[in-house]
Amino acid sequence: MKHLTDGRAERYVTDLLGAILMTDDTHTDTLRTPIVAVLGHVDHGKTSLLDEIRGSAVSEGEAGAITQHIGATDIPLSTISTMAGELVTPEDFDLPGLLFIDTPGHHSFSTLRARGGALADIAVLVVDVNDGFQPQTEEAIDILRRTGTPFVVAANKVDTTPGWNPQDGTPIQESLAAQSDRARSMLDENLYEIIGQLSDAGFSADLYWRVQDFQKNIGVVPVSAMTAEGIPDLLTVLMGLSQRFMREEMAIDVFGPGEGTVLEVKDERGFGATIDTVVYDGVVRNGDTIVVGGQDDPIVTEVRALLRPRPLEEIRTEKRFEKAAEVSAAAGVKIAAPDLDAAMAGAPVRVVRDRPQEEVVAEVNAALAEIEVDTAEDGVVVKADTLGSLEAMANALEEAEVPIMRAEVGDIAPRDIAIAETANQDEHKALLGFNVSILPNAANELESADVTLFTNDVIYQLIDDYETYVEQRKRAQQETVLDKVVRPARFRLLPDHTFRKNDPAVVGVEVLAGTLQNNRNVGAFEGNEFDRLGTLSGIQKQGDDVDEARAGERVSIAIDGPTVGRDIEEGDTLWSEVPEKHAKILEQELKSEITGDEREALAAYLDTRRKRDPFWGK
Repeated sequence: MKHLTDGRAERYVTDLLGAILMTDDTHTDTLRTPIVAVLGHVDHGKTSLLDEIRGSAVSEGEAGAITQHIGATDIPLSTISTMAGELVTPEDFDLPGLLFIDTPGHHSFSTLRARGGALADIAVLVVDVNDGFQPQTEEAIDILRRTGTPFVVAANKVDTTPGWNPQDGTPIQESLAAQSDRARSMLDENLYEIIGQLSDAGFSADLYWRVQDFQKNIGVVPVSAMTAEGIPDLLTVLMGLSQRFMREEMAIDVFGPGEGTVLEVKDERGFGATIDTVVYDGVVRNGDTIVVGGQDDPIVTEVRALLRPRPLEEIRTEKRFEKAAEVSAAAGVKIAAPDLDAAMAGAPVRVVRDRPQEEVVAEVNAALAEIEVDTAEDGVVVKADTLGSLEAMANALEEAEVPIMRAEVGDIAPRDIAIAETANQDEHKALLGFNVSILPNAANELESADVTLFTNDVIYQLIDDYETYVEQRKRAQQETVLDKVVRPARFRLLPDHTFRKNDPAVVGVEVLAGTLQNNRNVGAFEGNEFDRLGTLSGIQKQGDDVDEARAGERVSIAIDGPTVGRDIEEGDTLWSEVPEKHAKILEQELKSEITGDEREALAAYLDTRRKRDPFWGK
């Protein structure tokens, strides 16, 4: 790795930025703010990175310290210039800043569409420099590839490198120059591991200051969300790439009808139901007629108020909104209008203006058809607070191979319980609710219904709770079956341990393998034929009556039927008779539930049986 010291680092990045920014275009007010999505594996620090940029602490308030809802934060060019220092000169940019979208999950990111494509113009993939790629990292890579979204990698947590000397808020090259050779070497190793993983995923990548063509190569930016090291570089790269390569996408009709995507539906005091929206094209004005995707049908309504969060404030957590007469793309805005209760997060928002209303309604319907959840004839019922959460839940359940019978946005109602109760399999008589409430009349219904309710405000925990429940049910069912099925057993009559010859024969035995159960038929193999000799009518262990005896134990048993000295002899090896149906269940369904010596006894029993009939017990 080439390290630069003194003023050479800044000059190097400035020269790089100059190459990125080579353009003959002049400043124009028709360029919108680029939309930047932030993705990453759980705990890799994507929300913490945003917190550092915007000077907030949103991540501290997340359920399970994991982002569960989509938020938007506008970072003006002036703030970017301040944080980036000498790396960014405002006069070099036509773009007004960056609009960051923090996603709760990668599948939610794919839900946020704009005219059939990804809502984001560019993405930041946050990767823990110590952990490298994790399952959700690979999922994010796959989605970015499928949506064609350009991205950079923020290699986070460089400050956790052993021996690291923090340089708060400095460009990463300057920070690297202040580190020991050992710390730089260890970081280099981790960084190039990430670059190798990107290569394995089909992307050519390098540390961003080595990249000559950002259209062909992914830039990796080492950063720390804790110390803000490298954040000047990250902001500079995002601004430079947006300015250089996305000017066409940033060009908007400043007077055209606005288009956007709903982030969340919220009740706001004094306004009722409102929609947090990202406007990605055109302009939305107070009084505009808009069409919004709803739970049943598109909602046609009129804008009563446009409420904008203050710069650097996260729209999810903002308390002091500023009223606006109009909002131009790209921006996060809260729209207040009648009849928005049934609006869905992830759904499109369209301004009608001079277009036929029917045409706009049809456009919204077409967009909603693209994000429907696949359902099956049998499965669980899923409820979520937003369309993005619903789709994230659906994808998580699909990965867990859990079918969905019904999936809807909204609180849990009596009909949801009624539908869940119609599931064919008992394990599917379940209702999974993410971040929703249960209506009072539904709570009463649930008490008498054969339905199990699972609720949580962390998606992965909700899925884990259900999977644990299914596993416990399965195990309980297996134990019930195991209690009823005849277990295999091989046992030997002990010499000098005949206590009664017949009616019943009482003898001492040693269990060689398996589990000897009371009230089972017993016999011996004559060649490949099983000869039933009698029925076990009692087992005593150290003078006490017991129901079974395990391998290695010596017990006395009573056998109705045979006579010692005629039908059976001391030293003989006998078997419990396993019915064919029971043998099949043991081999195909319960093999993992029985002990090793029981499997041994079963294998020997089946082997002998199948010498005469190869298909016995199959």
